[in-house]
Amino acid sequence: MRRTLRHPARIVPIAFLVAIAVGTGLLMLPAARAGGGGPPPLTALFTATSAVCVTGLTVVDTATYWTPFGQGVIMALIQIGGYGIMTLATLLGLLVSRRLGLRTRLVAQAESRVDDLSQLRGVLIRVALLMFWFEVAIAAILALRFAIGYGQRPATAIWQGAFHSVSSFNNAGFALYSDSVMGFATDPWVCLPIALAVAVGAVGFPVLFELVREFRRPACWSVHTRITVFGTGVLLAIGALGVLLFEWTNPGTLGRLGVPDKVLAAVFQGVMPRSGGLSTVDYGQMRPETLVLTDALMFIGGGSASTAGGIKLTTFFVLAFVIWAEIHGEPDVVISRRRISSATQRQALSVALLGVAFVFAGTLTLLTLTSYPPGPLLFETISAFATVGLSTGLTPALPPAAKLVLVLLMFLGRVGTITVATGMALRSRRRLYRLPEERPIVG
Repeated sequence: MRRTLRHPARIVPIAFLVAIAVGTGLLMLPAARAGGGGPPPLTALFTATSAVCVTGLTVVDTATYWTPFGQGVIMALIQIGGYGIMTLATLLGLLVSRRLGLRTRLVAQAESRVDDLSQLRGVLIRVALLMFWFEVAIAAILALRFAIGYGQRPATAIWQGAFHSVSSFNNAGFALYSDSVMGFATDPWVCLPIALAVAVGAVGFPVLFELVREFRRPACWSVHTRITVFGTGVLLAIGALGVLLFEWTNPGTLGRLGVPDKVLAAVFQGVMPRSGGLSTVDYGQMRPETLVLTDALMFIGGGSASTAGGIKLTTFFVLAFVIWAEIHGEPDVVISRRRISSATQRQALSVALLGVAFVFAGTLTLLTLTSYPPGPLLFETISAFATVGLSTGLTPALPPAAKLVLVLLMFLGRVGTITVATGMALRSRRRLYRLPEERPIVG
């Protein structure tokens, strides 16, 4: 036990494996499946993994295949996975900060008000309270809309509101409708609260806490917060404008909608690749250029220590500034008048390249196991690795071996990059010597 605690990064995969195993067992109960009889083990495993890893990919229809008990289990797994992901990622960051500089430690302590590990209970409570109240607010808005606008009974409206609030804030991508939320494509009272919940959940608790304290003083924001806020705005704009441009005349997606509804649908789908996974249009009908743009947005993902997946915004923008510095011949990588350490640059590069390797290996494996074209398989692979949950409709038709590949990708995508990045920081050390330098030809 002590040896495990010396390497806290090991706690994350163990905790997720336990949660997936328990969830699989619960979903295999006959009470979880509509029509009686337990589901096949692979179906239960895939669904439990998707819920705990807050992905949203499914091999069966959540609305009709599972009973209210089964749906409740999925909702609980989403909440546990989202809460565990955000808190564990944040706390691992605090543990890593003990091996970094004084300034970084002070920032971590200021963000969490934690002086030592004995006070981590306070951090967990703050995270839980923030999640609870935000989810309650979104659930209330959705429940009122379902009851007033669609005539649902109060109990049904409350259940629908609560499930979709938990799913959206945790970026899980599960819905209690067979067509995701396509039936609400023109309803801003449903689309906008869900999109807001996804966007806030994808920011990350360290940034949320800092924004609450320093919202009126952007000059006091940390580099991490500035990257996350700026990057979120840029990628959301690119996603919405890209969908609007490429799908404007597509009759299978936005072409059938009026101008205001096209804008609403484009904004909604611009948010979802951050890891939201819900959709108001059919991705199976989208044009290739839209799918390629979505691939890129899904791979980048959301903020660090959030429910979003991907390689994370900070990783992407740190590497972008590295390229900028190299092009301009700058000796240091500088962001917001702060020099980025070479260790941070190496970690960002490692996380990004590992992400590329996972996606490449997953796509290649799926190509060998199926006869589907590369484009849709790449989309499903990135969606699984980045824990997004968007799909062109291919996942349910995949053979069992291919579904297991997606299960592995969901698991690796959720815990792999965090574990690798944290593990590298924990194992950082100083050498008392330096070897002779040599410069190989690059480029």
